[in-house]
Amino acid sequence: MKYGFIKVAAAIPPVIVADCRRNAEGMIELARQAAAQDVEWLVFPELCITAYTCGDLFSQRLLLDEAEKALGYFIEETRELDMVSVIGAPVRCDNQLFNCAIVVSHGTIHGVVPKSYLPGYKEFNEERWFATADDAYSNCITLCGQTAPLDARQLFSLGDAKFAIEICEDVWTPVPPSCHHAQNGANILVNLSASNEQIGKNKYLRSLISQQSARCMSGYIYASSGFGESTADLVFAGNALVYESGTLLATADRFCINPQLAISEIDVNRLNNERQATTSFMGGAATLRKIQPYRETVISGIRKDSITLTRKIEQSPFVPRCAEACAEVCQEAFNIQVSALLKRILHTGTKTLVLGVSGGLDSTLALLVCAEALRRLGRPMTDIVGITMPGFGTSGRTYENALVLMKEMGITMREISIVPAVKQHFIDIAHDINVHDVTYENSQARERTQILMDVANQTQGIVIGTGDLSELALGWATYNGDHMSMYGVSAGVPKTLVRALVEWIARNHSNEKISKSLLDVVDTPISPELTPADESGNIKQKTEDLVGPYELHDFFIYYTLQHGFSPAKVYFLARHAFKGTYSEGVIKYWLRNFYRRFFSSQFKRSCLPDGPKVCSVSLSPRGSWRMPSDASSAIWLAECDTL
Repeated sequence: MKYGFIKVAAAIPPVIVADCRRNAEGMIELARQAAAQDVEWLVFPELCITAYTCGDLFSQRLLLDEAEKALGYFIEETRELDMVSVIGAPVRCDNQLFNCAIVVSHGTIHGVVPKSYLPGYKEFNEERWFATADDAYSNCITLCGQTAPLDARQLFSLGDAKFAIEICEDVWTPVPPSCHHAQNGANILVNLSASNEQIGKNKYLRSLISQQSARCMSGYIYASSGFGESTADLVFAGNALVYESGTLLATADRFCINPQLAISEIDVNRLNNERQATTSFMGGAATLRKIQPYRETVISGIRKDSITLTRKIEQSPFVPRCAEACAEVCQEAFNIQVSALLKRILHTGTKTLVLGVSGGLDSTLALLVCAEALRRLGRPMTDIVGITMPGFGTSGRTYENALVLMKEMGITMREISIVPAVKQHFIDIAHDINVHDVTYENSQARERTQILMDVANQTQGIVIGTGDLSELALGWATYNGDHMSMYGVSAGVPKTLVRALVEWIARNHSNEKISKSLLDVVDTPISPELTPADESGNIKQKTEDLVGPYELHDFFIYYTLQHGFSPAKVYFLARHAFKGTYSEGVIKYWLRNFYRRFFSSQFKRSCLPDGPKVCSVSLSPRGSWRMPSDASSAIWLAECDTL
């Protein structure tokens, strides 16, 4: 199975102006290289058979005759390749010349797509030689002895992938043809181009293609003319780009004198899921389709049942690897959290913010959010009431970090041990204190929540929740215990991002003691500390030993909730991303555990306190995720069992 991926490539072939046979030979060599790498759809630049810079030679019958011969030569020489090629060439029809893309595979021309918009300004003179797609009199053409459709409104289907084509200037227009292509079913857009270079243009070009692929929720393959084009007035650098929904997957080196291929895999399943989830995507499409009907050609015979991914699958989809990008994400996330809390403070008129400070990751981030919110309001830090509540499993390390943070930040500190109250509770309900079961653990969590709620009442405040999105996904929260608060500032923040946020703040904090303590919090094993520590006073109950590594679970959360992928595809991606980090058996075990816990814990999420959406994934029952608490997990677990 290919899990919805199709391998594509943008080619930058060698070119000699007006030497069609030599150009075809260079293209054939690149086509063979692409086929050897299992490419299924290969795109060449605009007018690559002749070169784009032929000028008035496009009016010479001999050049056009040789271009058609060279095209026929390419078609015949690539007949045995299990791949579709898209070639740029000048095409004559009904006393007109068109700048076209020709779609071929296995010796067959499947369609000819003429350029819709011709530039006739500044350095461009295409209107001098070519007619536009709308000027075409016929809707079919005879080329290289074959008859094929001639139309800009064509779809080419290869399994679930539906391709459509625009040519260079088309994408620079206010409403590019690719917008209509996408609404008519194309999930991969192709652009054959010959865009010259000038300072700053490449940056704009990439932004343009990125935005168009994102707006159309599509893949986008862009191949532009390179070395060998005439430099009498212009320079062509050879841009080969592959995008998926705004993300760059592959590119070639610009200003390179050698032929190049930019190869990657486009995830068609992801694109189709995004479109289906975005209900506005097809707005007006039915009317448009009646006005501008499309023809669709199904291309068969391209049989590749498996795929090897060359694209990078990040282990942490919520936290970028690049330090600069990570800092940008952290700043954005922190501002969302702080802004959300500011609104709640001003609306309620609360006098205090009450939270439990354990010295762990989650409560530390919540404390930092509270402090920044009050700073922006110009209110004293003493309006934060931080309560440390030692229990049976509290370690010296977390306890000391909690004290240092509260003291150095200047908040109101309180320490209330929960041990006496919980012991009395065990007596009241006749629970053996030596039995460290769910009752033993949850009694402590609920006692802590009761303390926080009552202190909030005492101080005319609100309780700030410290749980995060990953815990909510796994149900790793005590119902009506730490599950409950009056506002959950981190409800939309996955655990991997919580860690990154605390570390980012630590690296940028002006107080050395706070910074040091924050870094130690980041390095401390994640634990609810509800069972006794070991003989040395160290944390014994480690969350990731019980529910699995959070980096795996955040990966599962992202691809299951953001993209709607099945367990089999999530497993396929995880194996690729975590190769060398986790064995296949470990990934499979925790993946099944994820689905089991996710389904069984929906009842906790269904009555979740308010909290802001921060990432693309949210579990708020009022916002991004609405799921019945009694939904069956059977089909997901059954698929897990087949992996």
